[in-house]
Amino acid sequence: MQSRLLWIAVALVVWATLPFVVPRNIADLLVFTGIYTIAGLGIGLLLGHCGIVNLAQATFYGLGAYASAYCTVMMGLPSIVGFVVGAAISMALAYVIGRPILRLTGYFLALGTLALSAIASALFFEWDWLTGGTLGIGGIPKLDLFGFVLDRPSRYYFFVWIVAFACMAAAHNLVDSRSGLMLRAMRDSSTAAAALSVDLQSLRTRVFVVCALFGSLAGSLFAHHASFVSTQSFTVDRSISFLLIPVIGGATSIPGIVVGALFVTFLPEFLSKLGDIHQILFGLALVAIVVLLPDGLMGAFGRLRTRLAARQGNHAR
Repeated sequence: MQSRLLWIAVALVVWATLPFVVPRNIADLLVFTGIYTIAGLGIGLLLGHCGIVNLAQATFYGLGAYASAYCTVMMGLPSIVGFVVGAAISMALAYVIGRPILRLTGYFLALGTLALSAIASALFFEWDWLTGGTLGIGGIPKLDLFGFVLDRPSRYYFFVWIVAFACMAAAHNLVDSRSGLMLRAMRDSSTAAAALSVDLQSLRTRVFVVCALFGSLAGSLFAHHASFVSTQSFTVDRSISFLLIPVIGGATSIPGIVVGALFVTFLPEFLSKLGDIHQILFGLALVAIVVLLPDGLMGAFGRLRTRLAARQGNHAR
């Protein structure tokens, strides 16, 4: 117990000092890691605990970003209004669209969410009167917390990660609750879950709405950090990147979402220094993880820890 508390204390110290000892570009990447962690949490809940592949997260990410941009720049409203409006629109859309789409299963469900992402991307482009089209919306103000402006990555880092930790705690409570048990039952055997009077449609829809909330929140945080949003940030490719986060880190592990977000954020940045071949190398790394580590990096770490504990037990005997 004491060693665990010591490791937690060390981790907190590292987390608190990290933005002050790393270069500005690394601090900026750490901010994006926190934002992607929030967006990836919703995907992880659906994939790891419902068995649902969601390729529509960029839709809710974009709704949150555009809501914050429009409310603050076009209407001059406080930043919190953009957060609330984006979350409300995203959750309402997830509920309305989720009811029919989530009746599908398997590949058809994945294609349904992919279609939603493609339609939203096209609408973001066509509705230039609202989104600015390819020109986007600039001049989004930095967040101001009671007179303290988060105008540097080192400052925004703490706010984003506090929000990310709060979302991780909420996701953990959901997974450990009675609803979480029903989710796992639905994932393992939907027929058996239905026989136990579990309302599969309602449960899937509620988790989809939570996923949309996380996506919208991440989008609003992105808008205030980048101070500019355009259609290029909310394409289908972005949805695929969000899906990679739980696949790489481990869909059933909440800490694995952080690992996946670090992988998606930092590895392309480091590989880009190698020139045009960096995309090929990143693709090969993804293939290697999916083939060799089907449970993700955290799943492999868990198996390794179990083996080491078993060996120590055998030596103790």
